[in-house]
Amino acid sequence: MRQNTPWKNRHHRYKRTLTRSEDFTGWRGWQAIAIWIIKGAYSVKTRFDIAVVGGGLAGSMAALAAAAEGWSVAFIAPDPPGPDRRTTALLSESIALLDRLGIWQTVQSQSAALSTMRILDGTKRMFRAPPVSFRSSEIGMDAFGFNIPNAPLLAAARQRINQTAEITTIETLLADARDTETTVELTLADGTQLAADAVFGADGRKSRVREIAGISARHWSYNQTALVLNFAHTRPHHNISTEFHTEEGPFTQVPLPGNRSSLVWSMDPARIDDVLALPRADLNRRVEARMSSLLGEVEIDDGFQSYPMSGLITRNFAKGRIFLIGEAAHAFPPIGAQGLNLGIRDVEQAITCISQANGPENAKAAGLSFDQQRRLDVSSRTFGVDMLNRTLLTSFLPAQLLRAGGLTALGAIKPLKILAMKEGMTPGWRKTAERPSLRKMLREKVSR
Repeated sequence: MRQNTPWKNRHHRYKRTLTRSEDFTGWRGWQAIAIWIIKGAYSVKTRFDIAVVGGGLAGSMAALAAAAEGWSVAFIAPDPPGPDRRTTALLSESIALLDRLGIWQTVQSQSAALSTMRILDGTKRMFRAPPVSFRSSEIGMDAFGFNIPNAPLLAAARQRINQTAEITTIETLLADARDTETTVELTLADGTQLAADAVFGADGRKSRVREIAGISARHWSYNQTALVLNFAHTRPHHNISTEFHTEEGPFTQVPLPGNRSSLVWSMDPARIDDVLALPRADLNRRVEARMSSLLGEVEIDDGFQSYPMSGLITRNFAKGRIFLIGEAAHAFPPIGAQGLNLGIRDVEQAITCISQANGPENAKAAGLSFDQQRRLDVSSRTFGVDMLNRTLLTSFLPAQLLRAGGLTALGAIKPLKILAMKEGMTPGWRKTAERPSLRKMLREKVSR
């Protein structure tokens, strides 16, 4: 258990409790001082405003965001199981939070801007969509966001956490918790007991917090495995991310700095072992061919990973004083740059609801508000991503026609495309007063 209060502050706090009447000369005096200092260094607070369970990206952002409000935070975060070689495309609002938390400056040089998101239909079906490009300049932005490698992003967040006095890091698993009327009592795997006014469960798809809270979840799986890798290429990407739609799912290239990109390749699980067994030169050629050589010759980095594709959504996003954050509450395939962005909106909404309820001691009322306010955003994006992925996998002609027709409409009707981009960037598009109604925009388009 590690408390991030600077050593000199702990030393001075305990040193000030000594009185002038005490005699600290000689060996016994130095021994007494040493005992006081040691007690100060290892004494740990057991009552917190917020307990964050989960040490991944969503949990790290939650801990820092709560601490930024001046709340004391128990960050219950065992070390991650292994290196994470994935990247995450964060949209502008998520980048703004990284900036406020003091993380963005550290990772900016390792990130690549996303100025254009392009969809290419690579299927051989009867109904195929024309290419569609979404450009950030069309909605007055330099970039939709940035693609950031997960490992340096998490390292920067952990470094910031270690520098934050309000956060106590506890590298032990959560064993149990009990939500009372006034607090949540937590028991750790080593027997340590803590209490917090509110708990943020950010402990992933197999969330222990969700299980303890008794919040049910609907799970589903796809006949897909995602191969995740990074690669170098001979042609510049011009900050364009390209999502190829194939019969096995999306094949998505996302820019990294320089002539480098990351890739999420969805495929039939029956093929993954054969693909992984390919000689590196053959795999390079396979990736280049799948991208129609748009980026020239390809050289894949070592250390690619694969995992089965699945989804989940919970029945509730909060219960009592317990809030679910990130993949503890929702998860779906890596399509449309929604995953961690949705989790970061969970964090911001939880902080907002607790602040509006006048602090963590009123977390129970804040939880009701959080549950209601997250429902539309999470449900609509989960449904949209799930439907788009399923229409790629199905041989049902009406579903293929629906997907192709929808993408064709987005490419042909500019007001509709702009509305879709704005909604993708900011749910509900907060500047509603500046936005004409969709009906008016379409009427003007037809009249021209």
